[in-house]
Formats: sequence, C-alpha cells, structure tokens
Amino acid sequence: MFLPKAELHLHIEGTLEPELAFELAARNGVTLPYADTDALREAYRFEDLQSFLNLYYELMAVLRTERDFEDLANAYLARAAAQGVRHAEIFFDPQAHTSRGLDIGTVVEGLWRALGNSEANHGVSTRLILCFLRDESAESALATLDAAKPYLDRITGVGLDSAEVGHPPVKFRAVYEAAAALGLRRVAHAGEEGPPEYITEALDVLGVERVDHGLRCVEDPALVERLVRDRVPLTLCPLSNVRLRTVDTLADHPLPAMLDAGLMCTVNSDDPAYFGGYAGDNFDAVRATLGLTDERLRELARNSFLASFLEDDEELRARYLAEVEAHTFR
Repeated sequence: MFLPKAELHLHIEGTLEPELAFELAARNGVTLPYADTDALREAYRFEDLQSFLNLYYELMAVLRTERDFEDLANAYLARAAAQGVRHAEIFFDPQAHTSRGLDIGTVVEGLWRALGNSEANHGVSTRLILCFLRDESAESALATLDAAKPYLDRITGVGLDSAEVGHPPVKFRAVYEAAAALGLRRVAHAGEEGPPEYITEALDVLGVERVDHGLRCVEDPALVERLVRDRVPLTLCPLSNVRLRTVDTLADHPLPAMLDAGLMCTVNSDDPAYFGGYAGDNFDAVRATLGLTDERLRELARNSFLASFLEDDEELRARYLAEVEAHTFR
C-alpha cells in the first residue's frame, strides 16, 4: 500500500503514455513518426531538457478535442490514485496548444471534465495551475493570462516551465504581477538546469510561494539558509533529474542532504510517461536507492500536503495529514 501523498509538480501533457498517444492519433487522423509503441518508447532516451522538450511538443499534436484532454487527465488520475496520490496540483501549458490552433477553452474545459469529477471518480482532490512557456515571449504570457480570465474559477495559480537556461524569471515580472492582482497563487521552475540565482529571482521578482525543482539551491549556502528559514517548499522530481542528466545517477541525488539541511522538500513525478515513474514510483526509488527511513518518507508526504494550496479546505488537508500519520509501512 502506497504512502498517501500530494503531487505538486506534474505536467498533464507529460502523462501521455505511448498507448494513449497512438489511440488519440488514430481518433484524430494524426500520423506519428513511429512504427509502434515500442519504437516510441525507444525515443525516450534524452540527453538533456531540450531533447525531451522536442519529443514532448511533437506528441502534443494528438491532443485536439475536449475529450482528448479529458481522457488524458482521467488516465493520469487513475494511475496517481493507485500510487497513493490523494491530492494533485496539475500544470498545463496552454501556449503549446493555442500555438497550434486550439482555443484555451478546449484545453481547460476538457481537463475540467476529469478534474471536476476527480474526487468522486478517483478519490483525488485537484487544483489546476496554468504555466507560461519561458522560451516564449513575455507578451505571449500576458496574452495567455488574458485569454484565461473566463476560466479563473477553475485555475488556482500560475507557473513557469519549459527551457530554463537563458530565460531568467525577471523576464516574466509583468505577468506575475498581473496574476497576483487576480488573486492567483504563484510557483515557478527554477534551479533545475538554470543557476541558483534563478531561484532567488523567482522569489524576489515573481513572488513565488513554491519553487519547482530548486535542486541547484545546494550550490548557494546563503540561499539554502533562506529557504529553510522561510519554509519555502521545493517540488523535487528525482527520476526526472536522472533521465534529463541533471544528476548522473539516483544514488548521486542530493535529496538526503537537502532534508538533513532542513529544506522543505517534496517528491513528485514531473512528466511520468517520459521519465519512468509516477509519484509512488519516485517514492519507492528514493527509498530503495537513497536509503530513506520510514520517518523521512513520512516527512516528504507530510510536506507535500503542507505545501499544497489547500488553504480553502483546511479540513481536507487535516484529513490527509492524519492519513500520513496513520500509514503503516510494509
């Protein structure tokens, strides 16, 4: 039985398994440049973040209708629930879809068909976070936020993802200020491939409440001290870090040292269809490879709920935390 947990770093487009990709391609008349699912899986050998992103955006061509996005989200929620996820805060990339002719409403409404019924159908509460592509312009981000305004009753926050190097957080100051004025929560990818300075900038310029990845904070002791003092959550993705060569092997991952330093770490799956594991798989991997104790795993799960945007339902958060404390490890 998997430890109850919240997943706070999950790109819904990154849950597109090869089987579903081929199913949607057939449904929508899209020809994929792969003979079969085995050939597609062979393409999941990445040298870095950009090599992954190239395939990630290529496969999005199969997502065309509200039904496609609903099927994608339901498939993820079923897998996540089976691995102990009780709450999921899900990223989506509207610019990756509007740039190929889809309306943002198609994406949001399709996802919401699944997310709106997730507690009843999967036992998983959800929040939806709109991410801006950092390798697109600041003007495009502002236009995307404007287009999303009719759907803000379904969107909890904004994030920042895609190619990090060369696209510092300050580029998106204006759109984050606009998002804050709309009452949206703010997170951002920083310190995955980019330097520790990007983490500081995300905090000081964008006003983020959580840092997605944040792995490279360990290179700056003063930053680590600040993150510990301010209890800033980090949404780490261990199997992703290995697949994208951020760390050479899982045994090299700094997670144990980060926990020992007092950092508020969480463990998540990022893009699980591409990186070899969902949330529970990541927990199992760090337990087996890094030798984390049961209490350390419980700390990670506890952190995930404390770092979640569940302020509007503290009773639910308390129930989830009680499940963590009551869990019996096997």
